[in-house]
Amino acid sequence: MSTAESRPRLKPALFFLLILIGVHFRLFPQDSPALEKEPYGAGLLISPRFITPGDAVRVLAVSETAVDSGRIEVRGPSGDIPTSYLKSGGGPPHWWSVEFNPGGEGVYSISLSRRKNVLIRREVRVFSKESRRAGGAAVPDVEGKWNRSTENLYSAWVEGLFSGADEQSSWKALFEVTADARRNILYNHLGLREDDPGSREPVRMEPDCADAPYFLRAYFAWKLRLPFGYRQCTRGSLDEPPECPDWLSLDVEAGAKNETRDFNRFLGNVMNTIHSGSARTLLEDEQSDHYPLSLARDSLRPGVVYADPYGHTLVLVRWTPQAPGRPGQLLAADAQPDGTVGLRRFWQGNFLFNTKDVIGNPGFKAFRPIRRAAGRLRPLSNDEIRLYPDGGNLSLQQKDMAVATFYDIMERLINPQPLDPTAALRELFTAFHEQLLTRVLSVANAEEYMKAHPGTVIPMPSAPAAVFQDLGLWEDYSTPNRDMRLLIAMDVLLDFPDRVARSPQSFVLPRDKTSGRVKQELTDLLAGLSREAAIIYNRSDGNHQTLSVEKILKRGEALETAYNPNDCIEIRWGAPEASPERASGSRRAPLAQLRRMESLRHWFHRRLRPPT
Repeated sequence: MSTAESRPRLKPALFFLLILIGVHFRLFPQDSPALEKEPYGAGLLISPRFITPGDAVRVLAVSETAVDSGRIEVRGPSGDIPTSYLKSGGGPPHWWSVEFNPGGEGVYSISLSRRKNVLIRREVRVFSKESRRAGGAAVPDVEGKWNRSTENLYSAWVEGLFSGADEQSSWKALFEVTADARRNILYNHLGLREDDPGSREPVRMEPDCADAPYFLRAYFAWKLRLPFGYRQCTRGSLDEPPECPDWLSLDVEAGAKNETRDFNRFLGNVMNTIHSGSARTLLEDEQSDHYPLSLARDSLRPGVVYADPYGHTLVLVRWTPQAPGRPGQLLAADAQPDGTVGLRRFWQGNFLFNTKDVIGNPGFKAFRPIRRAAGRLRPLSNDEIRLYPDGGNLSLQQKDMAVATFYDIMERLINPQPLDPTAALRELFTAFHEQLLTRVLSVANAEEYMKAHPGTVIPMPSAPAAVFQDLGLWEDYSTPNRDMRLLIAMDVLLDFPDRVARSPQSFVLPRDKTSGRVKQELTDLLAGLSREAAIIYNRSDGNHQTLSVEKILKRGEALETAYNPNDCIEIRWGAPEASPERASGSRRAPLAQLRRMESLRHWFHRRLRPPT
């Protein structure tokens, strides 16, 4: 018998098993986690678009569901690359962001992992500057289309922009937020120094409330080569809601020599087209930029638009979960006609809701997805949104909803557990005080303008509803919308002790106290807080005037006609006739405007906007 014949033979099945084991360890070394099936809605955003050695590379990872021990890992040609944690948040979507510096050329693997498993992985190639100039490829984009992954990335990006900010935060313009590299993961993503304030042609975004949702969406789409479009709408009336027959699109697939300049011009076109009616189309109207959402935590994500019934628009940016002894919060970005941007919490003083005798339909809405078909862009219909796998939670739930029902549902979303009434009152008072502080800035801006232009009389619109939605200097410096919300906020705050007595089941009351006793204690607490808290404004003579919240709460009637910038600042803060506070101010609106304001007073007294 030959030597070869004397060797034991391997069975074919065992032979192939050993080959497979070898291949497995070749492809997945023991220190490399295995790749799971990519979960629904997961995504990775890698910035900048072109990477060279030494760049600060920012990574944003998103997941539709919470990930235990989730982390972003980077592996380069020579092994694992250390990352610096930036921030995380959400839920849903849940997100993480890190930064790393590639040491040299080659392929880098970036993944969102949990324990030993990879949820999503992308590979990027880092080129030297010479190779980049020779035509090195860009970082893989997000497939050039809106789907659940890109929607989650958009939500996470919006939340990250305002991460760490609160109601005291304020920016003179939206571009100040995007020009902060610590906030904006897409800062200079295109490599054009497009967000650098010192560059020749930086992005300039100075939207009012109606434009802000469109500017944020357009900016994100432009950076990631996603389709974007908007409609030209009528303003509507009580008899005819806003209608939007014409659709305009921005196809950002191909770059241009002066790309940032072109984008700024595009934003100018958006600003000249979008107005308060753009977001108040009927909920079921498919010829619109938005579709309505269900009132559910899974639906109301950062980036969602809130259109109030009277023309104001906000963009959701962050949920803060309820915790023991601390109510939850839902925060939104609020842009003003003068370009300033701040954050506002959800409550009746900031988010107005009404479905009776209003133009169009208010409520929470999301941007309608856009698809490319036969080389053309088009927004999806309502049925397509309902049916396609990456659709949102389209719902007509808010249609004709009662005001009390709307606020009850939202309160349960923000605070699933019954509230301690004392903590709830303190939160409510803080929100009201923040509203007053914001008004201080708005009225001061108008006063500065009037002092810089002595003798100027800003025209007041003649139509009742136009007082709330006119353009030009009146829109920039009058405050009828803000003052209407302030008056409603005063009502909500003053009514809170009675509300607890009316609905004790909504709160956690001490067992040894009756609802009447709790009501009295809350009334006393509100009185004490109102005496202690105050605002300060500069009178016409330049001296500081301190007003306690207690005094302001007593000036409700005066504040019903305090929105006209032609009146001196003392009148705009409701200073009583013949008082020392009023003595320093002499500027008055023309008699015709005063009479017009008196004719509109009953609308403010009823806390209801006049119809068009």
